[in-house]
Amino acid sequence: MSKTTAAYDDQSSTHPGQSKSLKWKVFGPGILLATAAIGGSHLISSTQAGALYGWQLAIMIILANFFKYPFFKFGTDYVYESHESLVAGYAKRSPIYLWAFFILSLAASVISTGAVSLLAAVILGFMLPESWALETTTLALIVMGVSWLFLILGHYKLLDRVTKWIMVSLTLATLAAVIIAAGKPTVMTPDFVPMSPWNMATLGFIVALMGWMPAPLEFSAINSMWVSAKIKNDHTTHKQGLIDFNVGFISTSILALLFLALGVFVQYGSGVEIQTQGGAYVGQLINMYTATIGEWSRLLVAFIAFMVMFGTTITCGDGYGRVNAECWRLIRNDNQVNGKQIAFWTTYTIIGGYIIITYFSGQLGAMLKFAMITAFVSAPIFGWLNYTLIKHQKKLSAGMTLYTIAGLLFLGGIALLFMAQLLGLLD
Repeated sequence: MSKTTAAYDDQSSTHPGQSKSLKWKVFGPGILLATAAIGGSHLISSTQAGALYGWQLAIMIILANFFKYPFFKFGTDYVYESHESLVAGYAKRSPIYLWAFFILSLAASVISTGAVSLLAAVILGFMLPESWALETTTLALIVMGVSWLFLILGHYKLLDRVTKWIMVSLTLATLAAVIIAAGKPTVMTPDFVPMSPWNMATLGFIVALMGWMPAPLEFSAINSMWVSAKIKNDHTTHKQGLIDFNVGFISTSILALLFLALGVFVQYGSGVEIQTQGGAYVGQLINMYTATIGEWSRLLVAFIAFMVMFGTTITCGDGYGRVNAECWRLIRNDNQVNGKQIAFWTTYTIIGGYIIITYFSGQLGAMLKFAMITAFVSAPIFGWLNYTLIKHQKKLSAGMTLYTIAGLLFLGGIALLFMAQLLGLLD
């Protein structure tokens, strides 16, 4: 059976070859999830939220992570308990579930992958000397082409190793910048008047902020595919898998708050105009690091930021390629996913993402906002799918049931509020 297949026969949490100790190789899917999460929501939206509104939107970042947590966790739990992916579980519950997920995933794959690769291209353009200047769409084509080759030639094991070091580098650089910035916070201008985000005009910004916080909710199904591959390769136990998941999820949640803090300490009330459109904010973000760590770090920080977004592009291409291939396998009733099928759906994701980029050419801000809002509006659907699946797999405690329902109400309530505003039903 292919290592990239979704379900693995004869794999269980009591496999005789499984290691009982916690080792570095145990970490994988959770770190991949974190790498996928550190995209526009962290580098751009979280930092902008701090720069524009100070600490006020920290509560929305915390709530988004808190209420999405059970739906992501269900993905890891389901694989270890059923030995199949969430997508296979959807298919068992109902063909309607499978088709609903597949259709949403086909759209989300090209939107999300296009958005993160465009951001990677903008950062790459910031790093290159003026004599090497290229159009952003050309740089995006290079980023996506290299990502496609990386996935076709390397696949899971190489991806598993590289993303750990990308995450460690970004975390250390951001933590250092925040600590230094906290020691010498920006002096506010005398005429500074704090803005309140608690109005309908800011709802779109808040929804975009939470849409990819910590990641689009369909990544719970993608993560279940990575967990399946990890079990196949390293025979991890359920306990080890949950440690990996929790480390990845919690670290990306904390990083979101660190990026918010960076915006607060460096830009909030400084009198500097905050760039909210296009790729202009990328330069401001890099300047935050250099203003705190030192000018010597400019290219290093830019390189780390680029590698983070490059890693996010790769994880999106890999994840969506796997999950769409699994959907197609189940629709066709094939026994297993083969490498050609994953290569096809990975190619679809990359090419479709590039088409989206050309459509939004020169409109990075608009594309990121569109992708994040789309992710948030669809989140209640993916959350409901996961909840209905897991509650038929095992009995949930009363506390977890209430927690999950509260999450659905939170996500669904804000999504409905935003849709009502979008339709002109609210002022």
